[in-house]
Amino acid sequence: MTDAAPMAVGDELAGERGSVELQGVTKRFGSMVAVDKLNLVVQPGEFLSLLGPSGCGKTTTLRMLAGFEQPDEGFIRISGQYVQGIPPYKRDVNTVFQAYALFPHMTVSENVAYGLRQKGVSKAEIATRVSEALDMVKMSKLAERKPKQMSGGQQQRVAVARALVNRPSVLLLDEPLGALDRKLREEMQIELKLLQSQLGITFIFVTHDQEEAMSMSDRIAIMLDGHIEQLADPETVYERPSSAFVAGFIGRNNFWRGVATADGVRADDGTLFIASMPDEHVAPGQPALAAVRPENFQLVTDDPGTSRNSIPGSIASVAHFGDTLQYVVRTSSRDVLVLTPRANAPRLSLGDDVWCTFTPADVYSFSAAQASLVLAEPAEEANA
Repeated sequence: MTDAAPMAVGDELAGERGSVELQGVTKRFGSMVAVDKLNLVVQPGEFLSLLGPSGCGKTTTLRMLAGFEQPDEGFIRISGQYVQGIPPYKRDVNTVFQAYALFPHMTVSENVAYGLRQKGVSKAEIATRVSEALDMVKMSKLAERKPKQMSGGQQQRVAVARALVNRPSVLLLDEPLGALDRKLREEMQIELKLLQSQLGITFIFVTHDQEEAMSMSDRIAIMLDGHIEQLADPETVYERPSSAFVAGFIGRNNFWRGVATADGVRADDGTLFIASMPDEHVAPGQPALAAVRPENFQLVTDDPGTSRNSIPGSIASVAHFGDTLQYVVRTSSRDVLVLTPRANAPRLSLGDDVWCTFTPADVYSFSAAQASLVLAEPAEEANA
């Protein structure tokens, strides 16, 4: 690591409580590069999610912010302060983990107060701050219970209160909802976002669950192989993914391998995907990928001709998901996944001939460089 801190990329944030900045941060474990020259600026009061598959570097990034790991290169600044060499307990952050690590022999209020007692805070101040923290997470009525007397969701709230009682400018959350069942997880997503909005504290939330990130975040940093593939608000990463990996990781997509044309992609099976905004970085004639989200198809039973993009096929499967119908359409080269709102769904049966129609605005085109990340090779498909 270099000895002197460089000029900050975001000097306008200097000294602003709750701001976070990473400049050229790299972390290695032996020969493996876990985080690779990462640059990131988080605004005060922002809810930012680090999202990605296992091994992408998101948890290592969080651990460096918390002080549990030190970067091999680059610098980290929190609330305007460079934090190299500063231990976790002296940083203006607190961390909530998936394993809540509550003391089983202590009550809720004693667990929340523990850190303050270790710091020598007065009893009167502890009582006030513990009461405030428990009110924030709606746990005041259970202040005298012990962890074994509470549900997973209640224990999670206590863990959040224990972090908030220290009044950090930044709260780091490492997959804190991972141990909860689906219904409770969805409830806690709403509660966490409301709490963050109410307090105005910077939240940096690590998850591999795209629904968590999409439902709570102001912005999402989608990570792959130690770097950020895309950093944007949820709508942008969904509607305008910057790479094939992002398009496949956020939501679902149907991908076709092919060759770029002047106005889209011609798939290997001959299907022409006309795109309203073809990837300008892929020259005509170069290997490319076309993608269409399942919900962007419309199924019709009459041949649309050449009036719009379309793929002929037949219904191979129908599945019911509440207000949505999922169809698998078998085409000449592959199966296509289609999602249709039940209210608008045509009456279709297995074997019916259909056309999957879509507009140029529904087509994404990308370089084929990430094809292996989003497309199974034929041998893999055969062994599935």
